[in-house]
This record gives sequence, C-alpha cells and structure tokens, in this order.
Amino acid sequence: MRQIQNIFRHAAIVSSIFLLGVAAGCSKPADKPTAGTASSSESTQTQSGSRLGDLSEFRNIAADVAVLVDKNDLPGAKARIKDLETAWDSAEAGIKPRDAKDWHVVDKAIDRALDALRASNPQQNDCKAMMDELLKAFDSMRGKS
Repeated sequence: MRQIQNIFRHAAIVSSIFLLGVAAGCSKPADKPTAGTASSSESTQTQSGSRLGDLSEFRNIAADVAVLVDKNDLPGAKARIKDLETAWDSAEAGIKPRDAKDWHVVDKAIDRALDALRASNPQQNDCKAMMDELLKAFDSMRGKS
C-alpha cells in the first residue's frame, strides 16, 4: 500500500512540474489596459505592443543584469542572466511562432550577453556593451504589432 502511495505521489509531482512548465512556456500577449486604468509598470505598458507579446518580464531581468554589470558585479550578473536564459528558453514555444525573425533578434542578443558574462575573464566594458545591445533589442520590439 505504501509503495502505491509513493507512486501516486511521484506521479503528482511530475504532473505538477509539467503543468507549471507548460504554463510558463505559454506566454500570451498581455491584455491592453482599458481606458482610465493604470498599468502596473511602464515596462509592461511599453512592451505589450510587441508582435512577440509582453516581453516585460524578460526585459526586467535584463535590466537587473545591466545594473549589476554597471556596479561591476560580474559574478552576480552572470548568476542573474541565467534567470533570463531559463525564462526565455521556457517561453520559446509560445513566443517564437508569433514572429520568428523578431524572436531571433532578441535571442541572438541574449546569446551575446551570455557569452560576454560567461567568458573565462569577463570584461566590464564588453559586458556593458552586450547588455546595452540586449536592452536595445528588447526596446526595438516595442510598437511592432
């Protein structure tokens, strides 16, 4: 009896992880705010016009990384950009089909920022340049709908 309970428990855990993964990868565009209502943040408001949908979550992580790079906390920036990589990869199936060309623009910018921060001897100037490029890539998606 205990063995059956353990099997069901493991099945429930695996199912929960799968469902959370599916939910995280399904990133539908944010609803447009109705007249007279304020959005939760400027970033959400500016990113929701993208053909890729609401990229504010990803841009916010990139902004966090850029702040760490500006402070010359490259180990902290390297750790934080892992969050961006994970979130972006998890959402790929929901975002990429909307506009593969735009998705690749952002994806390549993320890859360059990752490479700069993961270099064997990362340089703040290189990391800053790649983070600026990444933020510009996110910003270039605004208004594309």
